[in-house]
Amino acid sequence: QVQLVESGGGSVQAGGSLRLSCAASGRTFSAYRMGWFRQAQGKEREFVASIGWIPYSTTYADSVKGRFTISRDNAKNAIFLQMNTCEPEDTTVYCCTTDLKETTRYPNYWGKGTLVTVSS
Repeated sequence: QVQLVESGGGSVQAGGSLRLSCAASGRTFSAYRMGWFRQAQGKEREFVASIGWIPYSTTYADSVKGRFTISRDNAKNAIFLQMNTCEPEDTTVYCCTTDLKETTRYPNYWGKGTLVTVSS
């Protein structure tokens, strides 16, 4: 059974940084695209970033490009999201996903999420 567990969320002031982690279990993930999505209350889910397998191609939403960096450690079955220069608009729940059918859409599995709060 695939499980994705996020950690690293919390509160940060605008301009600050956070690093989110996602621990995956239940099978191997090295050959699958994994990613992060977020969903603010009352809004649709929004793609944030994804990362493929070797050579680890990455894709970012325009709203986070240049500020966030996604990475993965296949030996640990984990992905990460380094969030720099955070903005109040980044405040929401961030979910780890895997098995994306496209670079920005249609993941098969979701974690429960971790809350990020950015104060101005």
